[in-house]
Amino acid sequence: MKNIFGKITTLEHVLTFFHDGMTLMFGGFGGVGSPPTIIDGILEKGIRNITLIGNDTGFPHIGIGKLVSQERAAKVIASHIGSNPFAGKMMHEGRLEVEFSPQGILAERIRAGGVGLPGILSDIGMDNEIVVKGKPIIAHNGNEYLLETALTAEVSIVYAKKADEYGNLIYDKSARNTNPLVAMAGDITIAEVEEIVPLGGLKPEEIITPGVFVDYVIPTKGVNWRWAWE
Repeated sequence: MKNIFGKITTLEHVLTFFHDGMTLMFGGFGGVGSPPTIIDGILEKGIRNITLIGNDTGFPHIGIGKLVSQERAAKVIASHIGSNPFAGKMMHEGRLEVEFSPQGILAERIRAGGVGLPGILSDIGMDNEIVVKGKPIIAHNGNEYLLETALTAEVSIVYAKKADEYGNLIYDKSARNTNPLVAMAGDITIAEVEEIVPLGGLKPEEIITPGVFVDYVIPTKGVNWRWAWE
C-alpha cells in the first residue's frame, strides 16, 4: 500500500500527541466502539490528569473505563457513569470531576464542535437547577433556552471497521454509535481500524466518516477484554 497521504502510521507515532492534562474525546458506548489499542497505549505511556469527553465511563476493565478505574482522568464529561463503580466512588470522594450532559445534548454539543458552532440552544432541563446552573439563558421568540456550549478536544480517538489510505471510515453496526461525531470534533483525530484497504477499496455510499476529518489511521490489535455479559 502506497500510503500517499501519510495517514497510515503506528501506535508509537500517535502516542506522541498524548500528554498529561490533555483533553481527549473518545467514541464508544459502554466500551463497544472504543479503540482498545490506543487506550492501552495511553495507559502504558502513563498519561494522567486527562479530561475525558464521551458518552460514558465504560466498565472498570472495558473501554475508556480502564483509564478511569486506574485514575488517569481528572475530569469526565459524559451522559452517565453508572456502569463504572470506580467513577462514582471517585466522584463522591472528590477525586474525579464529573460534568453530566444528557445523551442527546452531549451528542449535539460534540456535533456543534465538529462543525464550528459555539453551541446549541435547548430547553431540556430548564426546570432543573442542577442542569441550569452556570449556563446562559437565551430568550428567543418568547421562549427561554439554555446555551449548551460546543465540545472539542485536543485529540479524538475512534474505532472503525475499515479505513482506506485517505482515512475514509466505515463502522460495524452498533459499534458506530458516537464515533462519527467524535471524529469531527478533535484537533487531531486518530482512527484505530480492523482493516486498511487501498484508495478506492471502499464503496462511496458505505463511507460514514470522510477522510478529511481523520489525521491518522493505525491497525488495531483487537479487543482484549471480556464483555460484562460474557
